[in-house]
Amino acid sequence: MERKQGFFSALKEEVVRGLSPGRSRAKSPARNGSPISGLLRRKKNHYVANPEPLIARSGSLRPLGETLTPLMEGPDPDGGEVGDSKRSGSGLGQWMKGQLSRTPSAASNAYKRSDLRLLLGVMGAPLAPVYVSTNDPLPHLSIKDTPIETSSAQYILQQYTAASGGQKLQNSIRNAYAMGKVKMLASEFETATKAMKNRNAARAAESGGFVLWQMNPDMWYVELAVGGSKVHAGCNGKLVWRHTPWLGAHTAKGPVRPLRRALQGLDPRTTASMFADARCIGEKKINGEDCFILKLCADPQTLKARSEGAAEIIRHVLFGYFSQKTGLLVHMEDSHLTRIQTNGGDAVYWETTIDSFLDDYRPVEGIMIAHSGRSVVTLFRFGEMAMSHTKTRMEEAWTIEEVAFNIPGLSVDCFIPPADLRSGSISEACELPQDERGKSTITLAAHRAKVAALEKAHDSSIDNMVWKMEV
Repeated sequence: MERKQGFFSALKEEVVRGLSPGRSRAKSPARNGSPISGLLRRKKNHYVANPEPLIARSGSLRPLGETLTPLMEGPDPDGGEVGDSKRSGSGLGQWMKGQLSRTPSAASNAYKRSDLRLLLGVMGAPLAPVYVSTNDPLPHLSIKDTPIETSSAQYILQQYTAASGGQKLQNSIRNAYAMGKVKMLASEFETATKAMKNRNAARAAESGGFVLWQMNPDMWYVELAVGGSKVHAGCNGKLVWRHTPWLGAHTAKGPVRPLRRALQGLDPRTTASMFADARCIGEKKINGEDCFILKLCADPQTLKARSEGAAEIIRHVLFGYFSQKTGLLVHMEDSHLTRIQTNGGDAVYWETTIDSFLDDYRPVEGIMIAHSGRSVVTLFRFGEMAMSHTKTRMEEAWTIEEVAFNIPGLSVDCFIPPADLRSGSISEACELPQDERGKSTITLAAHRAKVAALEKAHDSSIDNMVWKMEV
């Protein structure tokens, strides 16, 4: 009874203070740090778990916090997946907390949801530009009747394969597993008239983790959980599917393509196969290291297969930067341009660029694996009017915790698509946050993702990390 009396007495004091004309919330060090919100947090703190530790079971990522899911007091404020809300109890505590925090907290949660959706939609499980089969051997080095750009690329890939562990060792790998941690951040939003930057990147970053399974031939599955939301994606060798909280399960447009996250230093054999038809276009210093540049372009047939309705993929180019000193891939950049024709309006263009830097190469069973890295994603929207452009910048940093090869018991059953998979496929343009998409014929759900209010801060424990991105 003493706890109840203390709770309600504090509630009474907070309500009286809130009704007082002389109150000043702006002087408070934390806008949501009222005694009532603190009491509510303390009341539920035995349910809170550290979101960082991860448990991987049978190819499924399970954040540790999910094993102690709290009984929700009313609707999910973060708009999560339906399921646990059935267990909700009284909504009085949640309603009172919302009333005391009022508009600023509600707006922050809304922007948090749209930021998180944009991060997961674009950075969660992007695919490589073209179809690649690990069963296809690398082309033999040929100089006669071969352009110098092509023969140079073949030589660079042979050096990369040797530096990564050798072709014989890589061919002995039947399947692979990797688990890691990620931090995602929407860092900057720019229009023709103003620009907003995140002033507190360490606190605004969303933490989570991912697990990746791969198996020959051409099968993979990834599950990523960040900020209480999950993205699943997989390939059974015949089709690529994806599941997000806002679109559900659906197949991806176009041919079967590798997961880009696997090319970021986790799968050297698929990476070498990806650049098999590339050309060497020059040299460049990356972080003070001399690198060869290989360029790969998606063919028109692939681009046409990935297009849908009013959304047309115009080009998709991939650049790989291979160190002249170590022979390893240290930087990767890909960019694709999408044209969207709205009903009765001007065409809108979206250019998505992902720059990835790979670090901390270490051998795992003889295979060189990049154990950390970071990516910078830029979404640039432009159209007929010069003053209508927008630019969004997002960042991701990851570390690899575990890697294993030739895992016993892994079978094709682990890569079966979900039962509720939609028959129709969805274009990758559905993840773009523009308002015009809601007016076009490719709209498959009434969602609008706005990228704004990047100066938000929330009460999540984020490890100290320095965000220094150079493109």
